[in-house]
Amino acid sequence: MNANDTPLPPGVADDLQRGLHAMGLGAALAPPLLAYLSLLVRWNRTYNLTAIRDPREMVTRHLLDSLAMAAHVESGTLADLGTGPGLPGIPLAIAHPQLQVTLVESNGKKARFLREAVRQIGLGNARVAESRAEALDEPGAFDALTARAMDTLAGIIEVGGHLLRPGGQLLAMKGVYPYEEIAALPAGWQVAEVRPLQVPGLAGERHLVVCSRR
Repeated sequence: MNANDTPLPPGVADDLQRGLHAMGLGAALAPPLLAYLSLLVRWNRTYNLTAIRDPREMVTRHLLDSLAMAAHVESGTLADLGTGPGLPGIPLAIAHPQLQVTLVESNGKKARFLREAVRQIGLGNARVAESRAEALDEPGAFDALTARAMDTLAGIIEVGGHLLRPGGQLLAMKGVYPYEEIAALPAGWQVAEVRPLQVPGLAGERHLVVCSRR
């Protein structure tokens, strides 16, 4: 723990441990996840990185929600588009040391936070690209793209589709089953599958939509 760490309220660590256990993830992930959460809570007071202020709510709606897709991406290269304060990219990088994560974020305050988080947690498998997704000049560089709260499927493909290698996949986090978005996919793209996700403590539906080029 760093001297700058913000003490987290009682119950936060227990909530995280219970959630990790329910998702079949190892307890060893808890210390780096809590270090990240502590940093996020501290920076959020000044920089307004996320509208969620309660650390216990952050455990469910940020950490566990991000980790719900951990089983679906374990290695290779991943670009997290419009990552904001690092969601789901940082939890995924913590969960999978073999996964090379590029955190794509154009907002300067959020990019500064991301660089500090990567440095403090010691995430050697994560880097920050301070850029809009459509301006990132790394065509075909990634095995997977993800976007958690960034746009419709068509919108994500429009700004980030160029980043995917042939055979790569878009892994989009959605709430209810996105029938209309799937129907509006651009020509040349298809849905490979839609997987329901279980997030401990989270009411409402979550789905992972897996898209690829035809």
